[in-house]
Amino acid sequence: MKEWYVLHTHTSAEQFVADQLAQKEIETFLPEMSQKDSSGKSRTIALFPGYLFVHFDYMTANPEQWRWTPGVRRFVTFEEYPIPVPDDVISALKQRVIELNNRGKSAQARFKPGEPVRLKDGPFKEMLALFDGPVAPAEWVHVLLQTMNRSMRLRVAAASLEKVEPEVQTGQKRPRRTRGKGRRIRSS
Repeated sequence: MKEWYVLHTHTSAEQFVADQLAQKEIETFLPEMSQKDSSGKSRTIALFPGYLFVHFDYMTANPEQWRWTPGVRRFVTFEEYPIPVPDDVISALKQRVIELNNRGKSAQARFKPGEPVRLKDGPFKEMLALFDGPVAPAEWVHVLLQTMNRSMRLRVAAASLEKVEPEVQTGQKRPRRTRGKGRRIRSS
């Protein structure tokens, strides 16, 4: 029966090992998150440096598949047997990684000016607005809210916004009146 196990790797070799195991058709999960370095550039780092999760049947698998893979140290064990990680823990970890990566994105990266957004909480909950842009501090943004026949600029927390897919216009096209360069189309 396939289960998840924790594999200990050499320092900074997690991605390399994951790629090598994928070539051997062993499923892996490497929790990573984006982080900005001192110069402001975004880079991906392992959430658990030196470790990754592998999914296979330990009892029936050939140990040669992973034992001689460059960068592999050993499995995390208890009394010489690898410790299985429950599937729900892996699912929760995957969800948490998604949340961390979304939280790490600035509002500028998640939304574009003029993009429709929905307010998720507060006094204007469920109202639609247009994203206007980020403001300092980084967790806050400006949105344009159309109410009482006028636009209001609101400062809201970026976490309280969600994207709204723009509606597709299904109306008919206006008929052409010219052939280009001002030459009119004559009706018969």
